[in-house]
Amino acid sequence: MRVSAEQFLERPPKTLSPLYVIHGAEPLAALEAADLLRELARKTGYVEREVLTAETGFDWSRLTSAGAELSLFATQRLLELRIPTGKPGREGSAAIEQFCQRLPDDTVTLVMLPEIDWQGKQTKWFIALENAATMIEAAPVDRERLPQWLKGRLARQQQTAGSEALDFLADRVEGNLLAAQQEIRKLALLCPPGEISLELLEDSVANVSRFNPFQLVSAIHDAAETGDASRIQRMLDGLKAEGEAPPLILWVMANELRMLARVRGVTRSGRPPHPSKQRELERIARRHTHASLLALLLQAAEIDRMIKGLNPHDPWDALAELARGLAGKALMKAA
Repeated sequence: MRVSAEQFLERPPKTLSPLYVIHGAEPLAALEAADLLRELARKTGYVEREVLTAETGFDWSRLTSAGAELSLFATQRLLELRIPTGKPGREGSAAIEQFCQRLPDDTVTLVMLPEIDWQGKQTKWFIALENAATMIEAAPVDRERLPQWLKGRLARQQQTAGSEALDFLADRVEGNLLAAQQEIRKLALLCPPGEISLELLEDSVANVSRFNPFQLVSAIHDAAETGDASRIQRMLDGLKAEGEAPPLILWVMANELRMLARVRGVTRSGRPPHPSKQRELERIARRHTHASLLALLLQAAEIDRMIKGLNPHDPWDALAELARGLAGKALMKAA
């Protein structure tokens, strides 16, 4: 069974399953889902709790022995296995597969994982967990869904906000849900129940948005649909303020550009895109010509020269121009 963290929070199970796995890139969602599961376990009699953290040098026989020991006693327990790297190794993989084949009695087991890439999801140990567990995915909330997420959080504290106010709030907290939750809780202290105006949000909410270079690809694809480059510029401004290295940002965009060029038939070099991304790339590639993609490739090479100090122009301005060009439209520079 697979559910999102939000679904798990909104519709908690009435009867606990013997095995749960929480995985994903969003720490707030993972934390809240785990806290709810622990609370449900306590309420249903799983009063003892044992935590195993699989760090370097971890003895995986502890997992097997923990399961065996729990079956010897009548006391119900919550057993937590945390794998911070998401890579249990050969010994750990075998131990997890064996554990899934015979889950201990009188036990609810919670496995905590980070985000697992598509290759990791093909491993035997992860498939064994999928077959035996309720899988709870703590996925990031993208910009499109963020206003609705914020609306739901405000509703929990009897507050509302209009669409313009929600969009403003989303811009201020995008990419940082832990800080977003803190800002929402702050609004509960600052404002009475009811509607919160845009003016009040502008005075009350700090800019806590956080971005990483890989989110630029999503912003570029959104800009291709809407013609609005403001989110691209906001991300680049944030990355610059946080001290992100321009070479990594250039690499992310150049990698996307090479895949677009391959899809469009401009070049056969580079790795082919993953099948899950092929359709989206084809849609974006239709907005380009051979000539426009070649021009963007030359532009990327010139930005590399700027970063290395061989060209006196500002690489950040050039990165913003390259991002708008990747969107496939003549987008106006955001103010």
